[in-house]
Amino acid sequence: MISLSSVIFNGMDATPINVQVQLSSGLAKPEFNIIGLADRAVKESAERIRNVLSALNLTLPPKRLTVNLSPADVEKSGSHFDLPILCGILCAIGVLPENELEKYVIMGEVGLDGAIVKTDAVLPASVWANSHNLGIICPGDQGTQARWAGHENILAPFHVLQLINHFRGTQLLPTPELTSPESATKSALDMADVHGQASAKRALEIAAAGGHAMLMVGPPGSGKTMLASRLPTIMPEMTAEEILETSIIYSIAGQLDNKSLMSSRPFRSVHHTSSPVALAGGSSDARPGEISLAHNGVLFLDELPEFNRATLEILRQPMESGKILISRARRNATYPARFQLIAAMNPCPCGHLGNAALSCSRAPRCAEAYQNKISGPLLDRIDLHVDVDAVNPWEMNKDDGTPRETSATIRARVVAARNRQISRQGHVNATLDGPELEQFAPLNEELTTFLNTAAEKMGMSARGYNRIKRLARTIADLRGATDIEMCDLAEALSYRPINRGKYGVK
Repeated sequence: MISLSSVIFNGMDATPINVQVQLSSGLAKPEFNIIGLADRAVKESAERIRNVLSALNLTLPPKRLTVNLSPADVEKSGSHFDLPILCGILCAIGVLPENELEKYVIMGEVGLDGAIVKTDAVLPASVWANSHNLGIICPGDQGTQARWAGHENILAPFHVLQLINHFRGTQLLPTPELTSPESATKSALDMADVHGQASAKRALEIAAAGGHAMLMVGPPGSGKTMLASRLPTIMPEMTAEEILETSIIYSIAGQLDNKSLMSSRPFRSVHHTSSPVALAGGSSDARPGEISLAHNGVLFLDELPEFNRATLEILRQPMESGKILISRARRNATYPARFQLIAAMNPCPCGHLGNAALSCSRAPRCAEAYQNKISGPLLDRIDLHVDVDAVNPWEMNKDDGTPRETSATIRARVVAARNRQISRQGHVNATLDGPELEQFAPLNEELTTFLNTAAEKMGMSARGYNRIKRLARTIADLRGATDIEMCDLAEALSYRPINRGKYGVK
């Protein structure tokens, strides 16, 4: 019996798969069976492999060929089992040496002509192989991706014949080159493009500095989407750890460029027709959804009340824990989901609440029903609630000679504030909780009395109370201050809605 190694992923966790190939005598013609809870894509490997063997002028012996994917109680999915199964068969008929191949984790899809086609999850598979002192055999297009995991024992053939020749000694497969991840591409977007909206820009800077969630409310054309799309331009660059973690998620999802890691912070703009599975992740193979693809970056939800309510409620748990558990019949997968939520909405269906010239005849009654599409618990998890008013046409053409602040200028302040947080507590202020919050965001007696009074008048929950303290801590960090002062607390409270009856709705 031939035994080779491959791997599958449940979320970020790898499960090693033992690919066992056995030829049994007693049949007049070849028979090919794949067992071990394999899905349709895996079972179709049999037909692809038959054609590959024919292209190589090889034939299966007149025996029973059984491929077992162990452990048998774990569901196997994906076309990346083509290559390990084919390698096992080639070992069984004496074409490849088993003692050499058993030192590798093997994954890759094969075409009918023997070409080895790219597949998902090569980067995390390479990380796992390296941690277990194994090499990896992967598609040639993804050899560079495998090198980013940090080891050199990599074979990346473009065709099965190259792999055969390598082990026969007639061709040497070179180790893929290790290239540095491409630096974040300079965005054409810039905060200097935004006219007016000083208060919204200030709120966006606070959100970037502390990793806080933010909701912008304003009429159509006021610049909400324009502001949100420029948030990544003022956020700090990703660390090496964040780059690798984000790239692994994209590799599992099959969205990683073969020649570049995810060196720019993700910005995922989700349409309001998206399903709960698209947002949370799932389907039969428990793939990551938008909230995991936004990990270490921004999740932007425009037209927030237009989302299905059940879809929005999915956000509540990962916003608190920074991860999401996807449960399916035969598989549980946990993905990181430390995203920064930025949402935008109109104050009412027509979007012109408060403007007598443009608002519809049902205003303001329609606004209450519209805003109530968003649950109180979800709104309570959003730190900054900002009104974005329509820009005056005179402001659009105003030029007093004073240049508007660029993203680079704002980013410098954001980075300085982030550095203070990292050196103080090791993470951003948005995740401060429990004893940490009391230690790093203490309030003196005067500030405590002020916050308690404000919280009582505003009907604030305990969660909202703590979020005000985190927000005030970030505002103080932007000032470079060691302690929270009254001005920090007052500004933090200004970003908290008093009740659901804001924007003129009671």
